[in-house]
Amino acid sequence: MKTGTELSVAQMCTLSDFSRAGYYRSLKPAAKQTQEDLKLRDAMHRIALDWPAYGSRRMTRELSKLVGRKVNRKRVQRLMREDNLLCLTKRKFVVTTDSAHPLTIYQNLPPSMEVTGINQLWIADITYIRLEEEFVYLAVVLDRYSRRVIGWSLDDTMAESLTVAALKMALSEREVPPGLVHHSDRGVQYAAHGYTQLLRENGITISMSRKGNPWDNAACESFMKTLKHEEVNRTEYRNLADARARIGHFLESVYNERRMHSSLSYRSPNEFESSLAPGSPEKAAA
Repeated sequence: MKTGTELSVAQMCTLSDFSRAGYYRSLKPAAKQTQEDLKLRDAMHRIALDWPAYGSRRMTRELSKLVGRKVNRKRVQRLMREDNLLCLTKRKFVVTTDSAHPLTIYQNLPPSMEVTGINQLWIADITYIRLEEEFVYLAVVLDRYSRRVIGWSLDDTMAESLTVAALKMALSEREVPPGLVHHSDRGVQYAAHGYTQLLRENGITISMSRKGNPWDNAACESFMKTLKHEEVNRTEYRNLADARARIGHFLESVYNERRMHSSLSYRSPNEFESSLAPGSPEKAAA
C-alpha cells in the first residue's frame, strides 16, 4: 500500500515507531472492535507472555480451555498476525556426541518395541548451554511414553558423572519394572562402564542408536529443541548456579507441569500421566 508521500505503510510505521497491526486496527470503525474480540485478544496476550513459542494450534487449544468454549483457529491466526504474536523462528540444534570410542555398542531396540505405558522406554541425551563466558552441559532422561523429564543434571563437564547424576535422579523418581529399556545415542558418556553398570544393576536393558542416525533418538532431539527455543535461547544466565536454578524450574514446573503436547492430546506430561488408569494406559501418539 502506497500513500501520497510514496512511503509504504511499513516504512511510515518504522519511522514513527508504530506497529503495522496498530495502524490497520486504527482504520477500522470502533464498533468493529467488539467486546468479545477485546477479551479474546487480552487472553491471547496473557498466554503469549507465558508461552512465547506457541503457534496457532496450541494458542487455539489454550484459548478454548481458558474461555470455556471452542475458538475458531483461523480467527486466532488472524488475531495473532495482527498483534504480532506469531512465534519466533527456531534456532538450529547442535548435537554433541563423541561416538569414536572402543566401548561396547548396544543394539537399537525401540523400532521393535510397542510402547503402551510409562516405564517401558526411557530415552536420554546431552546438550550444551552457553553462558556468558563458558559452556555448561545438560543431561536428561525422559519417559518416552509420557515425554516427562524424570532425571536431569547440569554441570560444567561432559564427563560420565553428568549422565550418571541424571540417571540416578530418574532411578530415585521411578520404579523399574521388568523389561524397561534405556535408549541413548552412542556417546562415550552412555557407553562408559559406570553408566552401563548402573543400568545393568537395576535390571534395565541397554539400547543405542545406529551409527550416524539421529532419528533413532528423535523424541529426545525434539525435546532439546523445545528446551532451547522456549527457555535457553530466551534467557541470559549469570553463571552455572543461575542456569541450574532457571533450567530446573523450566523442566519441572513448566515443561512437566504445564506445557501442552499435541502428542498427548494437548496435555502436559504430568497431566497425561495422572490420567492413566492402572492397567489400562491411554494411547499416546508416536
